[in-house]
Amino acid sequence: MTARNRVAFPLASAFALFATPLAAQDAARPMQAEDLVTMPRLGSPTVSPDGSMAIYSVTTTDSETYERSGQMYLRSLVNRNAAPVALDLEGSSASFGGDGWLYYMAGGAGGDTMQVWRARIGANGTVTAKSQVTDVTRGVNGYSIADSGDKIAIWTDVARSCAELSCDDSAKPYLPGPGDGRLYEGDGGFYRHWDTWETPGTYSRVFTADLVDGIAEGDFTPADGPLGAGGPQGDTPTMPFGGDEDIAWAPDGSGLYFVAREGGASEPYSTNLDIWWSDLSGAAPTNLTAANEALDALPTPSPDGQYLAYVAMARPDYESDRQVVMLRDLQSGVTTALTADFDRSFGSLAWTPDSRWLVATAQDVLDTPAYRIDPRSGAVEELDLMAGNEAHIGNVTPLADGDLLFTRDSIGAPAEMFLSSDWGQAEPLTQVASPTVGKFAPVSVERFSFSGANGDTVWGQITKLEGQTGKMPAILYVHGGPQGSFNDGWSSRWNPRVLASQGYAVISVDFHGSTGYGQAFTDSINRDWGGKPLEDLQLGLAAALERDGQIDGSRACAMGASYGGYMMNWIAGNWPDRFDCLVQHDGLFDMRSFYYTTEELWFPKWDFGGSYSENSELYERWNPVNHVDKWKTPMLVVTGQKDFRVPYSQGLASFTALQERQIPSQLLVFPEENHWVLGAKNSLQWHNTVFAWLDRWLKPDE
Repeated sequence: MTARNRVAFPLASAFALFATPLAAQDAARPMQAEDLVTMPRLGSPTVSPDGSMAIYSVTTTDSETYERSGQMYLRSLVNRNAAPVALDLEGSSASFGGDGWLYYMAGGAGGDTMQVWRARIGANGTVTAKSQVTDVTRGVNGYSIADSGDKIAIWTDVARSCAELSCDDSAKPYLPGPGDGRLYEGDGGFYRHWDTWETPGTYSRVFTADLVDGIAEGDFTPADGPLGAGGPQGDTPTMPFGGDEDIAWAPDGSGLYFVAREGGASEPYSTNLDIWWSDLSGAAPTNLTAANEALDALPTPSPDGQYLAYVAMARPDYESDRQVVMLRDLQSGVTTALTADFDRSFGSLAWTPDSRWLVATAQDVLDTPAYRIDPRSGAVEELDLMAGNEAHIGNVTPLADGDLLFTRDSIGAPAEMFLSSDWGQAEPLTQVASPTVGKFAPVSVERFSFSGANGDTVWGQITKLEGQTGKMPAILYVHGGPQGSFNDGWSSRWNPRVLASQGYAVISVDFHGSTGYGQAFTDSINRDWGGKPLEDLQLGLAAALERDGQIDGSRACAMGASYGGYMMNWIAGNWPDRFDCLVQHDGLFDMRSFYYTTEELWFPKWDFGGSYSENSELYERWNPVNHVDKWKTPMLVVTGQKDFRVPYSQGLASFTALQERQIPSQLLVFPEENHWVLGAKNSLQWHNTVFAWLDRWLKPDE
């Protein structure tokens, strides 16, 4: 039982998130799609080695052109009354090196490729001594500076056969002959991944070099070693979502830890990420986690160099297994599962500067709090950093004397930066988005629980405009994953606040399979996609309507993306009389064709007990296409043509089924979007189309 469950709020409690003072609420207007799209966005902060300042970026979107741009700011951590200072610095991915310089990414002085730069930052925000650190012809995708300040690691796309960055790998064997056709071998593994067609033999690879007076000097050395010598043949950072958390320097700069999954024929079926150690010599690295055939990630060495902390899953080929914090004694090699008895999955790790504590975050019943872990005993203590709910805490940076810098966001407001002193409740340091949010009518978010499938406790949330009078239609939100959660956090895509601001009551239910409730609850959706989750959604909607008499259950629509989109297709045939309309985004329609056209095959193989040919009966049991004869509910279908996870043909097929049955329907296709809608203009179009569809069926008189 977690600390949060021990101090759980009463079931009937409502949690109102006010973005404006009470006196200003009458004049506030509801938030609109344009407001969400143009909301300023806080980037991840980086802290100077002495802990005196934090640098962070703010992304803004022009309200007329919808062009996005970034600006870096300095925030003093010594003077908490100081205002942030805008820096005369154009770039991205800023981070302090152990030498006290600020490193960042910007265009190279002699061309269009991205390079690493550095600059001196004064306490008052002055920027001096800007200089280019790297000059790599092919460009740099990312970098990491050793704490010792004398070494740099960069990563970029290079053929695995290349032993050096200057290697000419321009010849592409997958483009034979005069045409532009791609040729892929059957044993090559991924031929496309997420939203990108693969280049056979080319990977994101890490190279290291010495830093001399701020310049990368000499040849860059490959961390993965020569081809065929025993090092990995795969991507670092891992694709498609890996970042600099996959790379970590030894505190003394003597070597580099990095994460990779072996490429080739096995990669689409494998979740076996391993942590490798390179001694920077160019020889083959050492696989530190070869004994575990499941995921190992987040290498985090202690500042004193004694330990390596990381997270590991236990079951191979399962992407949603519990991530246990592991501790490896680097002298003896003994590895201990620190949090084996703590039934939550940790998603981030950081050491305190004195190597005394680990600070980690994990989902827990709609929140993502921070935890303090004792590396000596494995004891886990939830930190109470915020008044009320923790909501979503991220980007945790431990400072000296128990101070913590972190970001926090919620359904009510986007991320801001906070500072906790001596492990206590935190004070805000930024107002990046809060002045904008303060202009809008506030929403209330009420958490509720009910008895779901098998009598298990299931949690949900009701989000609606604070102070709205009269009845309001219901929107049932269904999250993706399916091992995920509509937790108390801000989103620039599926945002409950902006939807509630249109006059709807948004009901989200963390059905069986959701994360943050223990591994057994997450596992319970396995081989049961249309069973317990649908029962939970039915019971959760009924519980919300009984709980809040203001919600008009006779006017209701449901919407979801990915697995949530699957559920819309499933609801259309298995709960066909309940909703006035459905919004189905990138949803699975035909499980047979999905299996043979998706890319990460470990996912359906785990959730359905094998490949389609091995367990076709189960795929067909939960296959929405088998129930289209019962479809009758109007449906808006949304898909992205660059979605290789749920290929857009799944959306086309569901739209064809709707047309064939003369069911009112619309199809919205984004040629340049993947599984998500990321572009500012496309996001605005998505929201306006969805809102118009909901209004058409739930507010016909308007």
